[in-house]
Amino acid sequence: MHTAYISHPSFLLHDMGPGHPECPERLSAIQDHLLMRGLLDLMPPYDAPMATREQVLRVHDSLYVAELEAASPASGYVHVDPDTAMNPHTLKAAWHAAGAAVQGAELVARGLARSAFCCVRPPGHHAERHQAMGFCFFNNVAVGAAHALAELGIDRVALVDFDVHHGNGSENIFAGDERVLMVSTFQHPLYPYSGEIARGPNMINVPLPPRSCGDALRAAVTERWLPALEKFQPEMVFISAGFDAHREDDMANLGWVEADYAWVTREIVGVAERHAGGRIVSLLEGGYNLPALARSVAAHVRVLMGADY
Repeated sequence: MHTAYISHPSFLLHDMGPGHPECPERLSAIQDHLLMRGLLDLMPPYDAPMATREQVLRVHDSLYVAELEAASPASGYVHVDPDTAMNPHTLKAAWHAAGAAVQGAELVARGLARSAFCCVRPPGHHAERHQAMGFCFFNNVAVGAAHALAELGIDRVALVDFDVHHGNGSENIFAGDERVLMVSTFQHPLYPYSGEIARGPNMINVPLPPRSCGDALRAAVTERWLPALEKFQPEMVFISAGFDAHREDDMANLGWVEADYAWVTREIVGVAERHAGGRIVSLLEGGYNLPALARSVAAHVRVLMGADY
């Protein structure tokens, strides 16, 4: 069975200003590289729908959504925090990014795809229940996981986050929810300066010091993630797939390479095959060095597809 590729043209129209690292060129770099490597030819493409209000309100407050809608500019930029801005296309892109997670969950739950990679922006894992931050507006992965729990007959969801920054928004939304196990690694200290102390027993946070390389990732997964995931036995796995821990990415100071992303993906696939019928939905989060991002996504996607890296 194939791996679905979910994206949308609106993602290229969202822009936060000249020189901003979370730029439309990120998706162009990924798509061009996947096409060059022949991977896109093997991944049925889907245009992400817009998430419904009901789907988004499972994880965000209605007042927060209304405030975002009111802030959306007719022209120019509006900042919702010092690093996070909206242009006239941002809100539409955010609805489609959240919708990609829902569509991915639907496809894998109904057996129409073995897995899904959602090539989306804006990213989502910093968005808290009532707050946009860190380039994020809606918490895409949380919207998808909540949909799976509410509508698709799924009782236990694992959320795996290997972005270099702590997924504070996902933790804010799911801390204490016994239906969700979140496992994550991230550089610490680093924005958003959280995660060192987990906010709930269902959070397995593994902070890594600066200059940690792939060996630290592998130890975190082997010693902390896998025992928790095996005990939890998830019925669907969602991935917050950030590629900014790459050694060429200057947004942080970890030392991962493509082989590390392939390895961690292979371990996640193993968990999904043992407990979740192989069902995985992966969503793009960070990654700002364009060549490294493109290569790392290709390594990740190849393993999702069942190919050797």
